[in-house]
Amino acid sequence: MTKNKGDLNKEYNRSVLETIRNRKKRKEYARRHRPDHIWFGLGMFGLIGWSVAVPTIVLTLAGIWIDASFKSRFSWTLMMITAGIILGCLNAWFWIKKEEEAIRRERDLPDDTAKKNGEE
Repeated sequence: MTKNKGDLNKEYNRSVLETIRNRKKRKEYARRHRPDHIWFGLGMFGLIGWSVAVPTIVLTLAGIWIDASFKSRFSWTLMMITAGIILGCLNAWFWIKKEEEAIRRERDLPDDTAKKNGEE
């Protein structure tokens, strides 16, 4: 059985309206659950910075101590700085990936998310 042009238009209009409703629900959900201030963004920026800085500083201090305590033809300080930066970057990558996954999960929420969370 074929559908006439009027039925196809109605179906198309319904799907467009449903898409708009879904986007509106996701936007409202995001507004209710977003951080209120710029401090959240600065905090995340700080978290990423510290996740690189702390391992670098700790391993640099360990390298300085090793160089001072044991004689070697290799510079442990330089090796530990490099290792600290690599470890810190991996740590920052972990945090960024975690936040990205959280954003994706929120974006892909089902249509009745607000009802499931008891927020309507």
